[in-house]
Amino acid sequence: MIYLDNAATSYYKPEEVINAVCEAMKTMGNAGRGANDASLSSARKIYETREKICDFFNGESSKQVVFTSNATEALNMAINGLFSEKSHIITTEAEHNSVLRPLYLLEKKGTSITFLKSHEIENPDISFMQKYIRKNTEAVICTHASNLTGNITDIKKIGEFCRRNNLLFIVDASQTAGIIPIDIISDNIDVLCFTGHKGLMGLQGTGGLYVKKGININPMKVGGSGIDTYNKNHPVSMPERLEAGTLNGHGIAGLNAAIDFINKTGIQNIHKKESELMWKFYDGIKNIKNIKIYGTFFNRQNEKINRIPLISINIGDIDSGEICDILNVEYNIVTRAGGHCAPLMHKALGTERQGAVRFSFSYFNSENDVKNTVNALKEIVSYYK
Repeated sequence: MIYLDNAATSYYKPEEVINAVCEAMKTMGNAGRGANDASLSSARKIYETREKICDFFNGESSKQVVFTSNATEALNMAINGLFSEKSHIITTEAEHNSVLRPLYLLEKKGTSITFLKSHEIENPDISFMQKYIRKNTEAVICTHASNLTGNITDIKKIGEFCRRNNLLFIVDASQTAGIIPIDIISDNIDVLCFTGHKGLMGLQGTGGLYVKKGININPMKVGGSGIDTYNKNHPVSMPERLEAGTLNGHGIAGLNAAIDFINKTGIQNIHKKESELMWKFYDGIKNIKNIKIYGTFFNRQNEKINRIPLISINIGDIDSGEICDILNVEYNIVTRAGGHCAPLMHKALGTERQGAVRFSFSYFNSENDVKNTVNALKEIVSYYK
């Protein structure tokens, strides 16, 4: 099998991650629920992973790292816990439904939302955003990279804009954590939401958010916390404030090992290899008749731009699901077709009905994978002539 759906979930995991999860299943109990060896083993591993995540994103305190089941939960937690019907929020067309749907629910209650166009967020000059600020504007929420086009948002410039205008900056790093370096401090990020099962090479059911000190998110859920049992109110201290219930300790142990693997390998080396595979794929299909490639690949000087390692295409007017099925059934190549939970980007691209076929690469793919996939597409295109 050639697996090219890493933007949905990384399939091939480092051996260290698999071993860490197996060991955790044998040794870890419930953190914070006792002083026995099993409970303490879990507590130590979770604490150690908080520290590693904080360092990985250059945060200020590991207490500000909150574990969730995925980025969707983290984004819902941040959006629902920070804003009200009186708020105005600026976001983008590139957002995933994990941002859009919580915002739409707030909109029904009276929250105002402004959507930046896709071509606007690709503009290196973000001064135009000033015109969207209102008296009640409270935040900018944006994805670090589109899961449909692969284009990267300049979060450093947007972060600077937010600081100048006293706005919260919430970043969805689902597609970039583990692939593109993120610096919470220098990027002026107030809330960073991430998932563990994509670029971070961890397990499904892991994710989290880093919340800058001084930002108080209202809890989305309350309950058991392992501390302050006789208080009718949920603890207000971090990270317990946002972590009601038992954490996924076994998954967090896998995430711990995954971060070690990324640090050992080097995030720059990982991105370099994944980018090389993506560009080889681009060069292999760019001149194939009837293939349309979406996204921006070159700047005005015709220089390659930095992107995340994914490419979305269509073949003529053929439904993307049909092409995806052919690749899977006849060539054993796994891709993703359809809307990719990115409705506004599809509307901007004019692909609402057709969808798009997405090829997303990982560190564990090979040049041979790319070669075979390019050849498969050439055969498919010739079949539809």
